[in-house]
Amino acid sequence: MTYQVVLDHRALQDIQQAIDYYNKQEPGLGERFENTINDVFQILETHPFYQIRYDNVRCLPLKYFPFMIHYTLNEENQSVQVVAVFNTRKNTTEWNKRIRTDK
Repeated sequence: MTYQVVLDHRALQDIQQAIDYYNKQEPGLGERFENTINDVFQILETHPFYQIRYDNVRCLPLKYFPFMIHYTLNEENQSVQVVAVFNTRKNTTEWNKRIRTDK
């Protein structure tokens, strides 16, 4: 069974900000980050059943980068809705605030 991965506009912004940041740190690092994200999205297409962390939101950490993908799963329409891609080294206030306002 294959699930469709759909990104919320804010998750796209999270990803683009991270790519921009990493490219400023080291040329090509943003591309490596983007490739890592895309690899995880491919995994989620076939294996989306990771642990529910809070309010029906599942989280999946990235390898090699301090980021966590936050997503919900809709088994009825076979979709994975990515709601955020957060840096785990930053203050959790931002993502806590976003999650609370989405309820």
